[in-house]
Amino acid sequence: MTEGLQPGRGDTAKRYEVFHTDCAARDTVDHVTSRWGVWVLIALQSDDLRFHELRDGIRGISEKMLAQTLRALVQDGLLWRKVEPTTPPQVTYGLTDFGRDVGEPLLDLFDRITRRLPPPAASRAEP
Repeated sequence: MTEGLQPGRGDTAKRYEVFHTDCAARDTVDHVTSRWGVWVLIALQSDDLRFHELRDGIRGISEKMLAQTLRALVQDGLLWRKVEPTTPPQVTYGLTDFGRDVGEPLLDLFDRITRRLPPPAASRAEP
């Protein structure tokens, strides 16, 4: 073993070294798995959404953190951003093919976790 701990797939000479701190793939993984990145990718699985719809739908996220998260995911190529020149501007976000490919396993993980958890206390019927 000469280059690191990554298992090889295909042509290993073209693969990223994700255990190195200067790896571009590592930055993308950090953005996807950030506190809010996961929820943005899950929220956009079903439909394209405007900024305010994301802000209102993802409870607990501030406008500043949503803007930073969206900017990073757009820069990584996971999301697209469309601005309509209205007053105020309407900004819509959606998943690219890359973003859909990355987000689907996150949605599956979320579904698997919620199937194993007990029902929320609020939905339990008390006699």
